[in-house]
Amino acid sequence: MRTVAGTERFLKMIPAGAQGGCFCGRIDQLLKALLQQDGDKEVAMRDNRDTQQKLTERPCVDFAAALAAKQSVPGGGGAAALTGALGAALCSMVAHYTVGKKAYASVQGDIERILIEAEDVRENLMGLINADAEAFEPLARAYSIPKSDPARARTIELATKTACSAPIEMMRQCARAVPLLEELAEKGSRLLLSDVLCGAALCGAALVASSANVYVNTGTLGDREFAEELEAEADALIGEYAPRAQAVVDAMRAHLRRG
Repeated sequence: MRTVAGTERFLKMIPAGAQGGCFCGRIDQLLKALLQQDGDKEVAMRDNRDTQQKLTERPCVDFAAALAAKQSVPGGGGAAALTGALGAALCSMVAHYTVGKKAYASVQGDIERILIEAEDVRENLMGLINADAEAFEPLARAYSIPKSDPARARTIELATKTACSAPIEMMRQCARAVPLLEELAEKGSRLLLSDVLCGAALCGAALVASSANVYVNTGTLGDREFAEELEAEADALIGEYAPRAQAVVDAMRAHLRRG
């Protein structure tokens, strides 16, 4: 297991402007993982390679415990991807219960299409849990490079760009699920509208949560053109699909309250 010296040494590695009261997001995760309260002690950094199981192969109780622990991954990114995957899974469940029912024979083809796409979204989001975790270690290593090393800034920039990939893809996948849930609200089994509501709530929440890791990474990039393109895409995804997800939630809640 690799070690990093105490608090004072680590803080010297942080780029100018990154220190201070707003030191948050990915860098905050790094601090939590690398620093102990007593700055003179060496701090153990969790090496992902020590854990043979992928995050997605752990039981739910183990994943939740790992999320709660003082370690760098899983973090908000993995939690967001899992939340979105659960929302997509509910979409699939509603479709499964609707397919083959005589009452819904007229929309059978639509439901089958929804099921195929919802499963693709779910599988993609589950894969992004591991992708997000795997992108963190290179970023952590990049920040451990001495400031005197001329390759440091370039390495951090490249690692940060890589770290943007998983959260923006999470947003895209969650956005794909929203129209499916809208369609199920109209065509899916009337007995499962509460599950449509839950799926929309989870996908909407995951969409917004994923954006946090986009913005926290783009905010540190020197390549502003790249950063602004990602931020514009994230803004557009939230602007369109978060309200649509909430509209499904509101419509299903109103229907359920009427009985």
